Amino acid sequence: MGENEVDIRHLQYVIEVAMTGSFTKAAESLHISQPTISKAVKEIEDELGVILFDRTGKKAELTSEGYRIVSQARDIVGSFNSLTSEVNQAAHLHKGKLRIGLPPMAGAGFFPELIGKFHEQYPGIMLELVEYGAKRLAADIESGALDFGAVLLPVNRDLYHSILIAEERLMLIVHPEHPLASRAEVPMEELSEESFILFREDFALNERIPAACISAGFQPRIVCESSQWDLIGSLVGVKLGISLMPEHICKKMNPAAVTSVPLVNPIIPWRLGFIWRKDRYLSFAAKEWIRFLQSKYAGKADI
Repeated sequence: MGENEVDIRHLQYVIEVAMTGSFTKAAESLHISQPTISKAVKEIEDELGVILFDRTGKKAELTSEGYRIVSQARDIVGSFNSLTSEVNQAAHLHKGKLRIGLPPMAGAGFFPELIGKFHEQYPGIMLELVEYGAKRLAADIESGALDFGAVLLPVNRDLYHSILIAEERLMLIVHPEHPLASRAEVPMEELSEESFILFREDFALNERIPAACISAGFQPRIVCESSQWDLIGSLVGVKLGISLMPEHICKKMNPAAVTSVPLVNPIIPWRLGFIWRKDRYLSFAAKEWIRFLQSKYAGKADI
């Protein structure tokens, strides 16, 4: 090691820049200043004698050396987090910390009561909650940056355990004056001429909705993407286009601005569940979280 020693935090900074493709977004996500994260990454580059990111474009792109180092950094960070949990358990503290990822569209609807009840039973366990799209959550669970994540099921059963916590269908949402607003139900194929407003690319629905369109025989015309369900609803409300949303989200929208209609042929399921890596060490806190979920959602676990 040289004068500037690389620590776990610096590796976490590098992983975050790689995930977001931006020093600015990484700094915002980690709640630190951009100069701090830029300096830390530069120190690692100087220490290792390689350039991790190509900074010449709009995005911070990993170099070939960067890809290799970030892959190893994820393993190191995951191992360190597991070690920290193991030490706490060995000391019989019955305390701990869980890093749980939640999808923005479901955060307010499903999780406050669930998390509140868990805290009542386990006041010594701290929950660190983050909100990302399902693809980002799955990547962070894979790397060990998160212990659990609520994502759309199904997932790869060879890699993950899962517990189903909600099962709905996607609904079509349109402006109340739209010709389809008065229909009892709408087949997917009738949306071929519509303009779609989707969740952005780090959300699982960004892939699933276009896939359903293609299965119905057409390529969707996408006019806008967002990470916020309420903004998507507002854009539908000003007639920018249509969208597809889970039932519980539709119920939160202003009926004067948006009308929801059941979608058929196909019915697109929306199945939300918590997942975690099969090969990860489970701390005391993690085991209690799993037991808690199993008690709440009996018979819905794939373990």
